[in-house]
Amino acid sequence: MHSVLSTKAPQDTRVMVAMSGGVDSSVTAAVLKEQGYDVVGITMQLYDHGFVIEGSKTCCAGQDIYDASRVADHLGIPHYVVDYERNFLTDVMEAFADSYVAGETPVPCVLCNQTVKFRDLVQAARDLGADALATGHYVRRVVGEDGRAQLWRGADHGRDQSYFLFTTTQEQLDFLRFPLGDISKDETRAIARRHDLVVADKPDSQDICFVPDGNYARVVEKLRPGAIQPGEIVHVDGTVMGRHEGIIHYTVGQRRGLDIGGMADRLYVVRLEPEHHRVIVGPRSALGTGRFTVRAVNWLGGGEHIPADGVALTVKVRNSFRPAEAMAYGLPDGRAEVRLLHPVDGVAPGQACVFYDGDHLLGGGWITR
Repeated sequence: MHSVLSTKAPQDTRVMVAMSGGVDSSVTAAVLKEQGYDVVGITMQLYDHGFVIEGSKTCCAGQDIYDASRVADHLGIPHYVVDYERNFLTDVMEAFADSYVAGETPVPCVLCNQTVKFRDLVQAARDLGADALATGHYVRRVVGEDGRAQLWRGADHGRDQSYFLFTTTQEQLDFLRFPLGDISKDETRAIARRHDLVVADKPDSQDICFVPDGNYARVVEKLRPGAIQPGEIVHVDGTVMGRHEGIIHYTVGQRRGLDIGGMADRLYVVRLEPEHHRVIVGPRSALGTGRFTVRAVNWLGGGEHIPADGVALTVKVRNSFRPAEAMAYGLPDGRAEVRLLHPVDGVAPGQACVFYDGDHLLGGGWITR
C-alpha cells in the first residue's frame, strides 16, 4: 500500500478522504491517519432520500452519512458533509433518465465519478487546502517514467474499478490517491477490524444508489413523466412478436424477460429503436458487433488525441466483460472508431468502452447508436 502522497512530511500533508460510509473509504481514512497524514473526511449528500425507496443497501443515504460520521469520530478526524443534491440530480439522475428514454443503457456511476466526485469534490478539497483527495476505489495510481500519474487496474482484478473511472482527467489524476489499489477486499476488511471500525462487516452496496430496489422504470417515470411508451417487439426478419411496456425494460444482449413463447431458438435483444418504441430481437448470431463509434473520448495514452491512423489496445465494453483486442482510430469532435479483432456480444449504446494497455488505463468513451 503506497504511503507517499506528497513531497512534504505526512503531518504537513492534508489529505481529504471521500467517505461514503462504506468499509473501503473508511479504511482509506484509517490507514492514512495511521501513516500520520492530516486527514479530513468529507461525505456527499447526493439526493433526497424521500425520492427513492429506503433500503439497507443504498449508498450515500442517511445511514451511510451517519456511518461515515461515526468512523470519523472514532478515528479522531474532522468530518464534513457537502450538499451536492442539485448537481447530482442534473448531472447524474436526469442524464440517467434521458439515456434510458433514448434507448441506451447508462452507467451512472461513471457520470457520478466524472461530475460530483472528481469535479466538485476535487474542487472542495482544494478549497479546504488539501494536498490530495483519496478515495476507496480499487485502482492503482502509478507514476510513469515521464513523471506523469497513470491509472492502472486494481491488483485484485475481481475488485478492479478502473472501468468506472475512465473519464478521470490528467489534472485530476495528479491530485487523486487510491490507497487500496494494491490490496484485496479481504485485506481491507481485516484492516477495518484491526482499527475496530463499526463498518468492518457492512455489506457492499449492490445497486445504483438512487435505485436501491432495482426498479429503474419507476425512477425514470418520476423524472420524465409520460416518457415510457409501450410498443412492439419485432424480430430482425420483420415479424411482430409481441408487445412491451417500454424500451426502458430492455438492454442489448438481454434474453430473460422477453415473454415470447413458441420459438425454437432463444431470442435476444439485438437493438432498441426509441424513435419507433420498438424492441428488436433475434438469434444470438445477430448480436455480434465488430465495429462501433464512441463519443466524448477521454484519452490518457499520450498526446492530446487518439491517433487517426490507429492504436492497438484492449477494450472493455462493459465492466463485467473480459478485455478484448481492438484498434481505435481517432475521429473529429472527440470521437473514435473501435474495431474489434473478434466480434463480441452485448455492445450496448450508452455503455462505456474503456481502453487499456495491459493493466494501464488509457481512457475511453461512450458507445453510440
